[in-house]
Amino acid sequence: MEKILVSACLAGIPCKYSGGHNLVPAIADLVRQGKAVPICPETLGGLAIPRPPAEIRDGDGHDVLAGKARVVDREGRDVTAAFLRGAQATLARAREVGAQLAVLKENSPSCGSGLIYDGTFSGTTRPGPGVTAALLRKQGYRVISEGEFTNS
Repeated sequence: MEKILVSACLAGIPCKYSGGHNLVPAIADLVRQGKAVPICPETLGGLAIPRPPAEIRDGDGHDVLAGKARVVDREGRDVTAAFLRGAQATLARAREVGAQLAVLKENSPSCGSGLIYDGTFSGTTRPGPGVTAALLRKQGYRVISEGEFTNS
């Protein structure tokens, strides 16, 4: 059975920008059973825990990959390079473990599969993938949110 890649925060690992996590017990169970591999693209890209929240400006993850949009943190720093490094490191890990499926944290500028925050830091979401979700899909991986996972 191939492994599933999962956002580490969903497995209860405190790697969110705030230092917290987004535990989904069923996902943590899969990690404990060795069926899922936790990853955090943002920490893989070199960002600290905690860190200022970041959002994609002027597009979505596809636009970031194409060089048409940037990832900026609340303090105005451009953190695009870290998000791109994290996406590439996540792709390498997916290949290494033979994953076909990734269950990633919705709304995240890295992991959002269908929704991301809109770049205004107002709590408003808009359709589109995060940087890592976009790269994984572009490479043929199936990417779903934790909500799609728990509802399946």
